[in-house]
Amino acid sequence: MSQSHILVVDDEAVIREALRRILESGGHKATCVSSGHAALEKIQEESFNLVITDLKMPGMNGIEVLKSIKILQPKVPIIIITGYATVETAVDAIKQGAFDYLSKPFTPKQVKELVIKALDHSKISEVEEWSQNGDGKGFDRFIGNSTAMQKVFSRIRQVAPTDSTVMISGESGTGKELVAQAIHNHSLRNDKPFVAVDCTALAESLLESELFGHEKGSFTGAMRTKVGLFKIADTGTLFLDEISNMSLTTQAKLLRVIQEREVTPIGGTKPVPIDIRLISASNKNLRELSDKGEFREDLYFRLNTIPIELPPLRERKGDLPLLVGFFLRKFANEIGKEVKGVSPAAMAMLEEHDFPGNVRELENMLERAVVLCDGDTIMPADLGVIDEELSENISRGQYVPQTAEELKEIKRRLREEAVIPAERIFILEALKRNDWNITRSAEEVGMQRPNFQAMMKKLGISARNNRIDD
Repeated sequence: MSQSHILVVDDEAVIREALRRILESGGHKATCVSSGHAALEKIQEESFNLVITDLKMPGMNGIEVLKSIKILQPKVPIIIITGYATVETAVDAIKQGAFDYLSKPFTPKQVKELVIKALDHSKISEVEEWSQNGDGKGFDRFIGNSTAMQKVFSRIRQVAPTDSTVMISGESGTGKELVAQAIHNHSLRNDKPFVAVDCTALAESLLESELFGHEKGSFTGAMRTKVGLFKIADTGTLFLDEISNMSLTTQAKLLRVIQEREVTPIGGTKPVPIDIRLISASNKNLRELSDKGEFREDLYFRLNTIPIELPPLRERKGDLPLLVGFFLRKFANEIGKEVKGVSPAAMAMLEEHDFPGNVRELENMLERAVVLCDGDTIMPADLGVIDEELSENISRGQYVPQTAEELKEIKRRLREEAVIPAERIFILEALKRNDWNITRSAEEVGMQRPNFQAMMKKLGISARNNRIDD
């Protein structure tokens, strides 16, 4: 059995040494550090099988260490050790992603048993992930350890080997097409076509033509025969996204195709047999639409054989560290920047955000953050979309910068986003009211002429040619 490498984080030298001896006597390799910041440096340099960290430490506490490690090495199990044992603290640590919790004073036997349990759990998780991922497709972009997401993964594994029709529901941006792709990739049709259709992107007549195909001359503009997507997806999977936007007329034709397992192109007379797996999705409640007469009830029951409901991101915030880590690595690699993590304060802001756009919003936000980030750590000000919430969160005391660097970065971004535009408008309007005369403009707004000129220079505004020098 290969030797496990375990990182120990504790500000007390006696505890570090005790843990080192216990771990090494159990056949493990132990690396010990005295602070959370030192732990993050190590975790960026080396891979570990397990992390054991104290909860109460100066500078960066154990929960902050846990959150950061879950971003940098999300699969590493973490054990929190503390002498401040309370049920609330234990529950909070486990909610944040800790594997388990151990109170001081502890015995060597307790430590060894918990370490074995954590390492065994990690190995089981790796096997489960391999079996889920199969050839690396389907689940590789679909991330989550939350109970809600585990239910989704379980349902995908159950339904994928069958040919049952699946209905995926969930808000925009939750990953409905990823679910459809995962089902296809783990099905017996995975070597056949996967065809996705956005039912909102095409007008009714064009959608029918795309789905069913048409014969040459069947309508104005039909210059040649077109093979429909039902036929293109033959023997594979057809995914109809946002099917609630399909007209009742097209719904009736779709129902006939599903029932008869054959499709007749527009303008054609001979039905063409098809063999497909049908998956559909909607961000609206089809049952409610059916009750209102806005969606065919018989089609709803045909499509809803196996329902899968995706939770919004705000209801699975425990998955944030995994998602953030995945997107940071993805965009840092694509853009070619050394961005290694997210500051605790920035992570706290993400946890406070409601994410109306769900995972897609988080993905876009982190891509922007990686592009704008000047250092190797995402700061609150780099999050961009949340800039508008920053002032309010600071004033309410919900966000407090943790380092001088974070404070400096926030001040810089707030200045760029709010102060500088206000100064520019202030100067330009004063100049316009006074025919670009600097002296009169300065007097009118109550400033000394040199100070007024200095602000003009800083903003790139020139009165000589009535222009702004960008």
